[in-house]
Amino acid sequence: MKNTASLMLALILCNGLLSTSVLAAGDPQAGAKIFPRLCGGCHQVGESARPGFGPQLNGIIGRPAGTSENYVYSDAMKNSGVTWDRETLTAYLKDPKGVVPGTRMIFWGLSDEEKLDNLLAYLQTFSPPAQANPQ
Repeated sequence: MKNTASLMLALILCNGLLSTSVLAAGDPQAGAKIFPRLCGGCHQVGESARPGFGPQLNGIIGRPAGTSENYVYSDAMKNSGVTWDRETLTAYLKDPKGVVPGTRMIFWGLSDEEKLDNLLAYLQTFSPPAQANPQ
């Protein structure tokens, strides 16, 4: 009985630590300060966001590339087959033309991992909450 209780406690702690690290990847408040400087010249987020030089970025995480409404994408982006998640966005923000050759996005890239995490944490705040798995 003691072993079962110890095992359950260990599983609960591991699950809590792992889920916390996934949620804690980046500081949204720090990302909010980065976004206007690096992204805000072309992109918008928030309730009144609309496309400009680039598409609006509400709900970007989990969205297939080239599918935001009211924005005309390059053929390269529309046909990229990319779905934006933290991994693909990180790679794209480091080297846009390396991930989507032929993209029209003009960005020199961002290699600072902390800034990337913060920026993605900020963008995540503009995504709908993950839906629970019905069982």
